Amino acid sequence: MNYRKLVTIIEETNTEGGRQVDPAARVVIVAAVFDNPWAGQGFVEDLTEGIDKVASDLGALLAPRVIEALGAPLEAYGKAAIVGLDGEIEHGSALIHTLKFGNHFRDAANATTLLPAVEKRGPAGVQFDIPLKHFTDATIRSHHQSIEVKIADAPHAGEILIALAGSTQGRPQQRLASLSTEL
Repeated sequence: MNYRKLVTIIEETNTEGGRQVDPAARVVIVAAVFDNPWAGQGFVEDLTEGIDKVASDLGALLAPRVIEALGAPLEAYGKAAIVGLDGEIEHGSALIHTLKFGNHFRDAANATTLLPAVEKRGPAGVQFDIPLKHFTDATIRSHHQSIEVKIADAPHAGEILIALAGSTQGRPQQRLASLSTEL
């Protein structure tokens, strides 16, 4: 997997609502920025070749880095595909919405739920939010959250930025009742 840039962001929340968060809530984002495999080809009807060349290697690159940087068991996760202005949103979607990519993260985290995702096209430095949900039960409300990301020089017009995010817990100080109380 050839990439121009690999970025790891670690956010730790120690206080929320005026109270200590113990243990601190940790969220990790690992993003790779690389050339769009379909750049300069015009409209590509079948994206399979690019998916086969990139998706699995990308998942294998990013997933273990998220798990390692968390330093504790993962409880929530998500993904993002941000395509530079010369690409199509479908290019990013093709890479992250395949088991060839996502199973690397699910396997590394012993997860069973689908990864929530954001896809977007934008210029270098575009801000985006990665949605996170519980890794084994998407109905657990405490883990529905998002993390804002911005990488100043990515993606370039002919690049794609793919990111995985993981959290060691749900929202700090969450106190919503279980979804089952409303059913």
